[in-house]
Amino acid sequence: MSPPRSKPAAPTTLNDFADLKKALRSAAREAAARAEAEKAARAEREKAQQQRANEKVLFQQSVGPVHRLPDKNLAQARRTPPEPLPQHRQKDEQAVLVESLSDEFDVETLLETDESLAFRRPELGPDVLRKLRRGVWALQGQVDLHGLRSEEARLALGRFLRDAQVRGWRCVRVVHGKGLGSPGRVPVIKDKVKRWLVQSDRVLAFVQARGDEGGAGALVVLLQSTSTSTQAQEA
Repeated sequence: MSPPRSKPAAPTTLNDFADLKKALRSAAREAAARAEAEKAARAEREKAQQQRANEKVLFQQSVGPVHRLPDKNLAQARRTPPEPLPQHRQKDEQAVLVESLSDEFDVETLLETDESLAFRRPELGPDVLRKLRRGVWALQGQVDLHGLRSEEARLALGRFLRDAQVRGWRCVRVVHGKGLGSPGRVPVIKDKVKRWLVQSDRVLAFVQARGDEGGAGALVVLLQSTSTSTQAQEA
């Protein structure tokens, strides 16, 4: 059998050309409409920009020249106001200190007599004094009472012991001098210092300072710790 013959293409008619023209005109109208819409939107944006520029110029003309203020860094962090000084409490503590550190206290029975006078509380072992003499505890501060009158020295020593314990110091030096002092000065500060230290609850022990630390003119003092456990371990 011979293959079937394909049908011949239909001839192009005038109607086909008319439809093509209509399609081209429609596409041209749509393109023109889009172009017109974009033109209108662009004109609207330019109009808005021009309006803002005009308003800016009008504002500048109304208020005159504008200058930036210098940055004075006025913003400050809130600070916690300092606590009021407990003046009355300090006066009370000084009064109690004067009453508690008596000049008439008999200290000789509490001192250990060897090559120099020393003191330790009964609950502490004798090794505490040996450690103090060897400098096991580093000196953390000192007060110099040399040349002060008795009352001045007593108040100064009380304040120093209180402040040292607040700071957490364990080992300090108290300088009282070696001689009798100049005329008009109390000549027994050295003996009174030992009486005052023995009466203070803050003091655990003391020994005469080594030669390079003041010798007979100073005492090395071991203070109570703010922590009972620390006190027990170091003592």
